[in-house]
Amino acid sequence: MRRSKPAYLAALLSCLFLAGCQTMAGSVEDPVAEEPTLIAPTKTSLALQLLPPPARRLDVAVYDFPDVTGQHKSSHGQNYAEFSRAVTQGGAEILMDVLREAGTGTWFDVIERKRLPGLLQERKIIESTRAAAGKRAAMPPLRFAGVLLEGGIIGYDFNETTGGAGARYLGIGGSVQHRRDVVTIALRAVSVSSGRVLASITTTKTIYSVLVQGMTFKFVGVDELLEIDAGFSKNHPRHLAVREAIQLAVYALVLEGVKLGLWGFADPEAGQELIDRYEKKFGSQRVSGYAN
Repeated sequence: MRRSKPAYLAALLSCLFLAGCQTMAGSVEDPVAEEPTLIAPTKTSLALQLLPPPARRLDVAVYDFPDVTGQHKSSHGQNYAEFSRAVTQGGAEILMDVLREAGTGTWFDVIERKRLPGLLQERKIIESTRAAAGKRAAMPPLRFAGVLLEGGIIGYDFNETTGGAGARYLGIGGSVQHRRDVVTIALRAVSVSSGRVLASITTTKTIYSVLVQGMTFKFVGVDELLEIDAGFSKNHPRHLAVREAIQLAVYALVLEGVKLGLWGFADPEAGQELIDRYEKKFGSQRVSGYAN
């Protein structure tokens, strides 16, 4: 039996739809039940983990690492507008986690200060419980830090660069659009004994967003129009960009501190190789700091 053009087009579109669904099902069997994963390592995180051991571990404290950009993003719904922060508010948590990565945990002893009231309250509970049981009530003193790590997310520039390209021939074509945002991180080491800023680092990380679209627009009959659209977008997660910028800041702070004589490597020769590579890549960029 001969099919009419509308029936043929309907069958064609149905096949395209089912093929798209099959492709999605093949890549992600059940998106709702997708299992959580660990954050994949980046080149910066691997370099940070492979730092040679220090001559002496550093006791550092992080009280906060705030977002001081004041940037918000809007998500407009059908009947309301919802506003949220443009970048993560967990900067301190990310920084403390990154510090534990340095040299696979050999460089820094991170002292808890971000949630200090909870820690002090728990110590009081333990002391009171021991006293009620007739045991020694005193607990060991808290460890203190010699260096404070301060700073924050100081910049987030939307649409630093935008652009795109597209073409269409005989109703068939496609387009590509991209956007470039930039997040800026500042990190400094402060001496607890003197209050001096020992070293200061500023890093940036680019965040790319890409939109790819394809379409066809064609008359298949006198009063019959075929129109098909397809596309996808890819956005770099902002919190991962902040994490990578912090990783580079910690890595640079370690090497700059070695250059300033603030701390050192257990193996100076291995450390000097890293410093030489660092100078080759970032030689034109300098930090301000003080030597002991």
